[in-house]
Amino acid sequence: MSIVLGIDLGTQSVKVVFYDYLKGNVVAVESAPLDIYQTEAGIAEQQAHWWVNALKQALQKVGKGVRQGVVAIGVSGQQHGFVPLNKAGEVQAPVKLWCDTSTGAECQAIMDAFGGFDACIKEVGNPILPGYTASKVRWFRNAHPGLYAQMDTILLPHDYLNFYLTGERCMEAGDASGTGFLNITTRTWSEKMLAAIDPDRDLTTCLPEAKLTNESIGELLPSVAREVGLPPGVPVSIGGGDNMMGALGTGNVTAGVVTMSLGTSGTVYACSDKPIIDEKGNIAAFCSSTGNWLPLLCTMNCTVTTELMRNLLKADMASFEAQLNISSRGAEGVITLPYFNGERTPNLPDAKGCILGLDARNMRSENILRSAVEGATLALRIGLGEVSQLGISADQRVLTGGGANSATWRQVVADICNAPVTVLKNNEGAGFGAALQALAMLENRNNDLSKLTSEHLQADSALSREPSVSAVNFYSDIYETYQRGAQKVAELYG
Repeated sequence: MSIVLGIDLGTQSVKVVFYDYLKGNVVAVESAPLDIYQTEAGIAEQQAHWWVNALKQALQKVGKGVRQGVVAIGVSGQQHGFVPLNKAGEVQAPVKLWCDTSTGAECQAIMDAFGGFDACIKEVGNPILPGYTASKVRWFRNAHPGLYAQMDTILLPHDYLNFYLTGERCMEAGDASGTGFLNITTRTWSEKMLAAIDPDRDLTTCLPEAKLTNESIGELLPSVAREVGLPPGVPVSIGGGDNMMGALGTGNVTAGVVTMSLGTSGTVYACSDKPIIDEKGNIAAFCSSTGNWLPLLCTMNCTVTTELMRNLLKADMASFEAQLNISSRGAEGVITLPYFNGERTPNLPDAKGCILGLDARNMRSENILRSAVEGATLALRIGLGEVSQLGISADQRVLTGGGANSATWRQVVADICNAPVTVLKNNEGAGFGAALQALAMLENRNNDLSKLTSEHLQADSALSREPSVSAVNFYSDIYETYQRGAQKVAELYG
């Protein structure tokens, strides 16, 4: 048996990736959708049991023989979500997600209590932004004091799936660096920041040790094994946040590689052998899951934008791609500012999405869809510039996420960013990264990740793209217009 299983708990679905590491083949990929509860007030929540049910559904779609061949499991998960458990291991409340922007007041209260924006960056490497776990803890304290008093453990989404699989409560430093209360330089909990969240309670008692190395956190429980049709006793690796596992799944384990993920959110991140702290707070100072660091920029609306536009125009994926193929560069002057969930970079939690440049001539569906793709990509271009200013160079840019499945979108990224983009044959991103982490644990190769990823990752020349000189020049002008529009949105909603 030589199959490692990667589980990816996303925002819109749970995906499972079965990888036969001896044959070098992904033998099965399945998923199950997730609902999300959202309100105009910025609330974005899911129930933890939805994740478990979706995991079971996805696994049941895979043949029994494949499932029984699993020898190790790794879990990736959406970052920042707040999962409070009581002593009995029961989830106490709906899970506030990374895209929840309703806790702006709590963010400000924490930073005020700590001494301001700059003081927070100096202490933990990051400001306290909406979406980070810190503000959700304070919100829970204020909104549900009775339940808060009974809170025994704070977990993140991937930690909760680990808990379901093994019964173990733990955290991993990469994912934990997105809480806002892990000192990313020392990889230890900041007691000062936790006191700013709640001065009356020692929150360190609710936090498991932040594990620094990939290891088995436990074995698959017999009861869970029976439920999902996997072998009992299979070791489960520490796992990590989706960005950290995406780094593994794209070979981003040494300096010189930049990953761009076109997922529900859009991310740009790179591997560094030292902490990279942005004094402006635009680039998240995160730890990686490899013992290094992972400076990262996140935008809140990537495939969110294209999915909203597709649903509005009732375009399925085939129609979406067909309309992109007939659209022209620049969408005939239509520009989308994709702030439909608010935005983290720039920090505009109350911003709204805007479509600029519509007139009687260009108001056609292909232009609106094209502008959604271009707008989401222009937002990420800002990230590449910010990363570069911090001294991080890129010899290779690897594209992953659902948006990378679109040939037109891949070319738009190359043109807007004026750089070649690489797409991998095993383009399963975070799910594949979780599988590779499980393999590294199994073979005790945590100190050999560069060689491990090179053995199991290969570029797909048919999908990779080079920039067009004429397109690069064209998009430079569009970028300037986009930036002016973004400034107006900041003035309107900031």
